[in-house]
Amino acid sequence: MTDATGEGSALERARNAAARGAWADAYDGYLAARQEGGLGPAELADFAGVAYAAGHLDVTIETWERLHAELSGLGEDNAAAGAAVRVAMHLLFDTALMAPVRGWLRRAEHLLDASAATPAHAWFAAVRTYERLLSGDLDAARDWAGRAVETGSRTDPAAAAVGRVAQARLVILDGDVERGLELLDDAGTAVMSGNLDALSTGVVYCELVCALQGMAQYDLAEQWTDAMDRWAGTNAIGSLRGRCRVHRAEILRLRGQCAHAEQQVLLACDELSPYVRRELGWPLTELGRIRLRRGDLGGAEEALLAAHRLGWDPEPTLSLVRLAGGEADSAADAIREALARPLPVPSKELPPTSELRRAPLLDAQVTIAVARRDQETARAAARELGEVAARFRSSALAASALRARGEVLLAEGDTDGASGFFADAVRAWSEVGAPYETAECRLRLADAQLALGNLQTEALEREAARAEFERIARAPAADEPQADTAESGRAGPGSAEPDTAGQDTAGPDTFVREGEYWRVVFEDRRLTVRDSKGMHHLARLLAAPGREFHVLDLVAADSDDPGAVAGLARVGDAGPLLDARAKQMYRRRLAEIEDDVEEARADHDLARQEQTELERDFLIDELARAVGLGGRDRHAGAASERARAAVTQAVRKAIGRLRDACPPLGDHLDRTVRTGTYCAYVPDPHAPSPWST
Repeated sequence: MTDATGEGSALERARNAAARGAWADAYDGYLAARQEGGLGPAELADFAGVAYAAGHLDVTIETWERLHAELSGLGEDNAAAGAAVRVAMHLLFDTALMAPVRGWLRRAEHLLDASAATPAHAWFAAVRTYERLLSGDLDAARDWAGRAVETGSRTDPAAAAVGRVAQARLVILDGDVERGLELLDDAGTAVMSGNLDALSTGVVYCELVCALQGMAQYDLAEQWTDAMDRWAGTNAIGSLRGRCRVHRAEILRLRGQCAHAEQQVLLACDELSPYVRRELGWPLTELGRIRLRRGDLGGAEEALLAAHRLGWDPEPTLSLVRLAGGEADSAADAIREALARPLPVPSKELPPTSELRRAPLLDAQVTIAVARRDQETARAAARELGEVAARFRSSALAASALRARGEVLLAEGDTDGASGFFADAVRAWSEVGAPYETAECRLRLADAQLALGNLQTEALEREAARAEFERIARAPAADEPQADTAESGRAGPGSAEPDTAGQDTAGPDTFVREGEYWRVVFEDRRLTVRDSKGMHHLARLLAAPGREFHVLDLVAADSDDPGAVAGLARVGDAGPLLDARAKQMYRRRLAEIEDDVEEARADHDLARQEQTELERDFLIDELARAVGLGGRDRHAGAASERARAAVTQAVRKAIGRLRDACPPLGDHLDRTVRTGTYCAYVPDPHAPSPWST
C-alpha cells in the first residue's frame, strides 16, 4: 500500500531496494511503511521475504504467522493455509524442529480443500515430504513427494522441483541408485533454467548436494557445489550462502585442503547464525572432522561438544577423537550406542533410519574395534559396511569397505590378504581424489608389508604417506600468502646451518627476533626464519614454559592496540545469546512441541515422541543458557573461537616452516606446544629445554 507521496513513499523505497538486492535498505523501508500506515496481505508477504533475505528469520516467521491469523479472520482459507505452510517451511529448513513443523502443517491441512489443487497444496505436500523424510518415515515421504511433483507441475514449478529432489532421494534409499541419480540430475538441470525464485533455487541446490554428499558421490557433489557456488555469488539469500560454504568445506576437506576448509566452515557458522540454531550443529560437526584431520584434537572436541549441546549428533567423529586421545574403551562404548540407538537428528545429508546414516558409524567402529583387538565386532561392522557400499554403488563407500576388510584381516594375522585389500583401498581412494584417506591406507599397507618382511615396499609406502600428510598439514588457507623467499646474500627464511660459533660450549637454545627475521638456535643448529604472527606466538610460549596463555591474550600481545583486542570478549561478542524476540519465539515453539508430545503419546508413536522430547530439551537448554541469574541475558563469545582458530593456524604454520629447516626442532615443538583456547609450551620436565628469547 503506497501513500500520497508516490515514489517517495517508504513502501516504494522498500520495493526499489528489494529489486536491486539491497536487503537491509528494503527491510528498513518495510518497517517504516508499516509504521506509516500498515501493510496489507500482499505487502506483508513481500516483507516476510525481505526480512529473510536481510537476516531476520524470527521476523520472517512472525510475519507469516501474523498473515495467517489475518487471512483466517477474513475467511480466506486457502491463502491462510499458504501462510501456515510458509511458517512450516521456514521452521523445517532453518530451525530443524520437526514438532512445530507438524503443528503448522496441521493448521494448514484443516484449511485446505482436499478436492482442489493450488500452489498451497503443492507446497504443503513438499514440506510434508521433508518432514516425513527427516523423521525417518520413508513410506509416507514417498507418497507425499509424488503429490508434490504432481500438484506442483500444474500449479507451482518451485514446489514441484523441491518435490523432485526428495523423490530422487527416496528412490536412491530404496536401492535404485542409477534411477535416483538420473532424477537428481534432472532436478538440478531444471533449476539451472533460472525460472524459480531465489529461495526455491537455493533449496533445490542445497538438497541436491546434501543427497550426493550423503551417498558419498563426491565427484557429483563437487560439480553441483561448483554450480551452487556460481549461483550463490550473486543470487543467494538468507541462509543459503552459509549452507553453500559448508558444502564447499566438505569438498575441500576431502581434497586435502583442510586449512581452507576450516576457514570456510568458520565463515559459514558466522553467516548461518542469524538463521539456524539447532542446525548449527551441522557445520560444527564438519569443523570437528576438519580439526581431527589437522591433528587439533582439543579444537575438534570443542566443536563436536558444541554441536551436541545444540541437539546434533557428533558421532562418529567424537568417538574417533576419543580414540586418538587414547580413550579406546570410551570410544567403543559411544560408537556402539550410536549404532544401537541413533539420535533422531533431522540431518539433510543422512536422514534418520537410513542405511547411509549407518555407513560412517560402521567405518569408525571397525577402526575402534581393531584398536581394542575386538575382532568379532570389527568383522561384523566391516561386513555390514561392505553390504551398504554394494547397495549404493559409491566408489568412496567401496574404498572404505576395502580398508575395513584389510583392517580385519591384518588383525586376524592374514597379512597377505590384508595387503591386497589395503592396496586396492589405496587405488580406490586415489581415484576418488581423497589424499588423506589414501595416505591412511598407505600406512596400513606399509604395516602389512612390514609384517610380510617386504622392507623396501614398506619404506616406500610409509614415505609416500608421510609426504602426503605433511603436504595436507601445510596447505595454506585460500587467503594466506605463500612463503616469501629471502633477499639474496643471506640465509633464506627457513634455512638452517650449523652454528659454528661457540661450539666448544653449547649455549642455550635461542629464539630471537632480528628485524624481519628470527634467529633460532636449536641443538647447535642455527636457523633464519622470516617474521610471522606464528613466530611471535611461539616466542611468548617458549619464554614461559608451562604457563597457559588464553588465545585472546596472545592476539592482544601482538596487536597495535592490546586494550581493544582484550576487549573482544565484550565488544566482539555476538550480543545476547537470544534477543527478546527470539526468546518469545522459542516459547511459542515450546508450546507447539508440548502439543506434539501429547499427540505422539496418544498415538503411541514412540519414535515421534523421542524426536519431539529431544527438541523440547534443546529449546529448554537454549533458554536456560541465554538467561542467567536474575533474568539477565548471557552473551555469546564469538571472538574467542575466532582467535583460537587463528592462533592455532598461525602456530602450526610456523612450526611447519621450522621443521622444513630443522626436522628435530619441528618434532620437538610438535610434542611440546599445545594449542586450543589455552596454549602452552610444556617441555619434558626431566629434560628441560631453556630458551633465550
